Amino acid sequence: MLVHPSGVDVSSSALRFPAARLTEHRRALGTRWRRLNTGRQALLTLAHLRNGQPYAELAAGLQVIADPKGRLMWASPALAGAVHDVRAAREHGIIEVLAAADISCWADKGYRGAGGTVRLPHRGRCGQWDSLSTGQQAVNRSHAKIRALVEQAIATLKSWRLLRKLRCSTTRITRLAQAVLVLQLTATG
Repeated sequence: MLVHPSGVDVSSSALRFPAARLTEHRRALGTRWRRLNTGRQALLTLAHLRNGQPYAELAAGLQVIADPKGRLMWASPALAGAVHDVRAAREHGIIEVLAAADISCWADKGYRGAGGTVRLPHRGRCGQWDSLSTGQQAVNRSHAKIRALVEQAIATLKSWRLLRKLRCSTTRITRLAQAVLVLQLTATG
C-alpha cells in the first residue's frame, strides 16, 4: 500500500497496472529516463484521477532564512508547491519584516519584484551572461558566493531523510520542518 502526499491510499495492485502500461509506453517511445519512475508517475496519475489534484498542489515549499555563516535560522510554514517564491515570502511577511528591520537579504531570481532590502543578481538580456557588463558579472559572482551559504542551509534541511520522503499534508510538513529546525539549531549550538 502506498500513501499519496494528499492522504490518498492506493493499493499495490491498482498501482502496478498503470505502472506497467507506462513502462510499455516509454519503451515504445524509446524514452531513456524521466524525473519520476513509472511507479511514482502512476501514483500521481491515480491521485489526479481520484481527487483532481494537479502535481503542483501535491508538492510543498518552505522558505528559509540562514545566518551569514549558512546556518538555518528560520523555516516558514509549508505552502503548496505551486506558490511562487515571492508570493510565499509576502504571505509569510518575510519581505516586510526584513525591510522594517533594515536587514539585507540575498535571494535568487525567483524573488524578482520583491523590493525592500532583498538583493537579487543582475539579469542579462534573455538570461545571457555575456550581455552583462564586467561590473555586473563581478556583482553576480559575489552574490552567488553569498547565496551558496543559503543553499548550504537548504541542503542541511534536505539531509534529513524524513523531509525528503514526506507523504502528508502541508500542516504536518510545517510541524516536522520546524521540529527538524529545532533539532538542527540545538545540534549546532
